[in-house]
Amino acid sequence: MIREHVRKVSSGYLMLVVLLVAQLATAYWIYRAVLAESVPGIITAVLASVVVLVLWAGLFMIHPNEAKVLQLFGKYVGTAHDPGLKWANPFFQKTAVSTRVRNFESGKLKVNDSNGSPIEIAAVVVWKVVDTAEALFEVDDYEEFVQIQSESALRNLSTTFPYEPHEGEGLALRSNPVEIALALREEIQDRLETAGVTVIEARISHLAYAPEIANAMLRRQQASAIIAARRQIVRGAVGMVEMALDELRQNQVIDLDEERKAAMVSNLLVVLCGEEGAQPVLNTGSLYT
Repeated sequence: MIREHVRKVSSGYLMLVVLLVAQLATAYWIYRAVLAESVPGIITAVLASVVVLVLWAGLFMIHPNEAKVLQLFGKYVGTAHDPGLKWANPFFQKTAVSTRVRNFESGKLKVNDSNGSPIEIAAVVVWKVVDTAEALFEVDDYEEFVQIQSESALRNLSTTFPYEPHEGEGLALRSNPVEIALALREEIQDRLETAGVTVIEARISHLAYAPEIANAMLRRQQASAIIAARRQIVRGAVGMVEMALDELRQNQVIDLDEERKAAMVSNLLVVLCGEEGAQPVLNTGSLYT
């Protein structure tokens, strides 16, 4: 496995001055050799001028948050990171690799969750290159590699957890976004370790049931919400009834036997739990008639 190592290169500004002076000197040398009609002098001056022209090819620019991977006839010789105008061996092949933070959003994937329900899911992945040698030499195309492996990790994660929690289940895609995001980041990072890439953040950007079951699941969610609301209403109504009976008994407002208590409880529960407003009914008789 090829690991990155930093290579120091010469300042391009100093070499720019040196090469300008050398180019002017060789031009003057050729001029003097032509005036002297010296064939050996002309040949030597021309060769020197050619050498200077080749040395010009060693100048290159490194932008901020960019690296240049240097190769000599196919052999990796190092990576230059310092921004600015630089100069290195003109025979070095210089390949630019961005070390900026990048992100992409995967396409909407249609998969089955751990319960077998078809869902649609997509994710946003934020990443950057930390080892330029691995990114360039260990994989064919590191940008495409990041995208494919991220979608593969997202697909695998989706089949591990349910869309929403049911009885006795733990983490779920919809109800535990922070934990799911951490699990997704770790899984993507494991797959990209050999590509010299680090994953800064990964989070789900789209999550929904597949269209063919969306209506059925929506009805189930509505039913669950209604049941939960009813449970809360009944719990509150029972508490209010208990409080009313305790207040009547403690303040000795009225002494109710068990049958009257049952009737009062029934009436209060109807009033408190009913969906519509209760209609008052005047009782002109007795409870026992």
